[in-house]
Amino acid sequence: MNNPNPGKVTNNLVIELHIPNFQLARDFYSMFGFTEFRYDPVSGGNSDLGYLVLSRSDEIGETHLNFYGDKEKVAQHSHFRDFSPNTPRGYAVEITIPVSDVKKLWEEVKNKLTEKQIAQPLTLKRWNKWDFRIVDPFGFYIRFTELVDWGQ
Repeated sequence: MNNPNPGKVTNNLVIELHIPNFQLARDFYSMFGFTEFRYDPVSGGNSDLGYLVLSRSDEIGETHLNFYGDKEKVAQHSHFRDFSPNTPRGYAVEITIPVSDVKKLWEEVKNKLTEKQIAQPLTLKRWNKWDFRIVDPFGFYIRFTELVDWGQ
């Protein structure tokens, strides 16, 4: 397929994270350069659960993280209600966010993160790319990394 954005990563995957508190997400992800892109307090209808999209612009493209809920009752979603609300979110899932300068981002955030939030500090991996891994306030495991060419 012909890439309509030469030199930029393109991807149509949407990650939607169900969380009970949007402000916590706004505050946490702002450390990594994310800003509010869109907010809908009624999820496009008559719901009392909201929808939030945070966006991070970078030389290699834009990253969007979508969040649904903003209330504790998000745990009652038809799929997730079968699990305890205390179930760690994102268990066995790693969300990978490529950035143009992962070393600079690490220097900007490392002193703002708690020891519990740092899953792995900046490390040169065996595939010769630098990355660091964090755990967000909801338990999601996030990796910020140099761009790996997956053929996007």
